[in-house]
Amino acid sequence: MTSLFDPVDTPASVQPAAPALLFYNVNDMKHAPRHGTQAIDRAALVLRELAVRGSIGWRLSDLATSCGLDRSTTHRLLACLVRNRMAGQRASDRRYVPGPLLFELGLSLPAMAAFQSACATPLARVARRLNAVSLLCLRSGAEFVCAARSGALEIKALTIDVGTRRPLLYSVGGVAILLGLPKAEARSIVAGNLQQLARFGDTRIRILQRVLRLAESRGYASSQNEIVPGVSAFGVPIIDTQGSALGSISVVAPSSAFAPARTNEVVAILMREGDAIAREAARWLAAAD
Repeated sequence: MTSLFDPVDTPASVQPAAPALLFYNVNDMKHAPRHGTQAIDRAALVLRELAVRGSIGWRLSDLATSCGLDRSTTHRLLACLVRNRMAGQRASDRRYVPGPLLFELGLSLPAMAAFQSACATPLARVARRLNAVSLLCLRSGAEFVCAARSGALEIKALTIDVGTRRPLLYSVGGVAILLGLPKAEARSIVAGNLQQLARFGDTRIRILQRVLRLAESRGYASSQNEIVPGVSAFGVPIIDTQGSALGSISVVAPSSAFAPARTNEVVAILMREGDAIAREAARWLAAAD
């Protein structure tokens, strides 16, 4: 049986398939083909990186390094984005952050907002039933973005909130999405994610690899003290009408809340509410596709 860690036979020919819904950004724009649109590709890359640290912000040098661009190019792109209100620079620390035009443009997608709102009910049911925090993560190329979160339980180690963007391999919610993708596509994404996450060190990489291997064998993603000590998480993919993962639903709580005997219960609840969210996606997003 092939694994998601097996090498891709023909990397150049394996490109992420465009999903049926709209939660997709160009995968790894640093290496995208250039056909007279290099400036647009680079601006989109900078915007995506700004969103990764939306509330913290970026120093110019750090943003340039993260984007794989030189400092002067990054500065020119930011100046243009700031003029157009797609980026901003905080007066207090001079860090760059997403700009208000991004929010305004999002208002032109009412079906997306309706879908997000409709997901609040199933997420709240999960959080209440399991006394945990529930998360809706949507696929965005080789990354996920958290679209909704429910539950009042305070978990200091949980760093994923609405708007958080991370590589798919970074968390249980992202791993669950990988489970719902075509095998070759998922393998290509895992290879790229491993390169992105290498800066966290070998120990972290081995933990993420173990979480993914266990997910492949079980059919759901989980981490019981592995990714974050003292914290457990479970996740399942949400499948769209074309049979591919559009996102995932996951739940996070202190490990004491999820005894091994509860695993089947937790996964069954997530699968049921994931199906409910898939129905909402089919209802609200078919017209927007």
